[in-house]
Amino acid sequence: MPKFTLEDKLVVAISSRALFDFEEENRVFETGDLARYEALQRSRLDQPAKPGVAFGLIRKLLALNADEQRVEVVILSRSDPISGLRAFHSCREHGLAIERGVFTRGRSPFAYLKPLRASLFLSANPDDVRAALAAGFPAARVLPETPRAASRYSDEIRIAFDGDAVLFSDEAERVFQSDGLSAFVGHETDKKDSPLPGGPLKPLLAALNQLQRIADENDATPSPMHIRTALVTARSAPAHERAIRTLMAWNIEIDEAMFLGGLDKGEFLREFEPDFFFDDQIRHCESARVVTATGHVLSGIANAS
Repeated sequence: MPKFTLEDKLVVAISSRALFDFEEENRVFETGDLARYEALQRSRLDQPAKPGVAFGLIRKLLALNADEQRVEVVILSRSDPISGLRAFHSCREHGLAIERGVFTRGRSPFAYLKPLRASLFLSANPDDVRAALAAGFPAARVLPETPRAASRYSDEIRIAFDGDAVLFSDEAERVFQSDGLSAFVGHETDKKDSPLPGGPLKPLLAALNQLQRIADENDATPSPMHIRTALVTARSAPAHERAIRTLMAWNIEIDEAMFLGGLDKGEFLREFEPDFFFDDQIRHCESARVVTATGHVLSGIANAS
């Protein structure tokens, strides 16, 4: 078998529960009766699971491989290996070209993110997500919700990001939490020319940017799928300037920026129709989850407890 490398790939590691609707099975798993859970999965080995929260995003990301493999999706799951058969069977039934997986039978699988060189880890397990973020990997806890496809944009991967504690560090958020809005605005105005440190999902946005540039430069075989990104933040003018200048300093482009100054993000996300939205604050995630697939980034001062 020829040697395969992940060096030049965008690698997404995803739990089977984030990819497929295993909520019923998970309720059995969480009782602690592992034998009962495994028996349930064995009884359903030939029954394809329904799409889960992140299914639409993964299907579109895999479409970037039409002319050359640029994206690798790996199932990284606490399920047992035999239950993994059902996950792979479901992939085949839904036409997802996923060939690799790691199944750890109840143990945390996050350590395998390192050899996978993961650009993103999506899981419904908050402890695994926290461990991944602490180890320096972009990660988010998916919030179970009926997945909604952005049907108007079948040829675009649309991903929306919050700013502070997601794309950027929580430096400014800490000022806001401790000293209030006025101090936050003053701090960001004074530092408008100083790029913010990177946040946990900066590497993901950079990887998406690189993928889009490669696709745009490949005139011979245009990609059937394009990437469109948005910054959706509670910042407003004049604090917006530091955010934009930070992206400029990183040489990262973003297609849309929404500076909402405390407005509810859900209505704006409804118009943008992302395939996935990332935010560090659970109240914004709760607003977004009824509109689109949402990931809670368990990082920064807002998640310190």
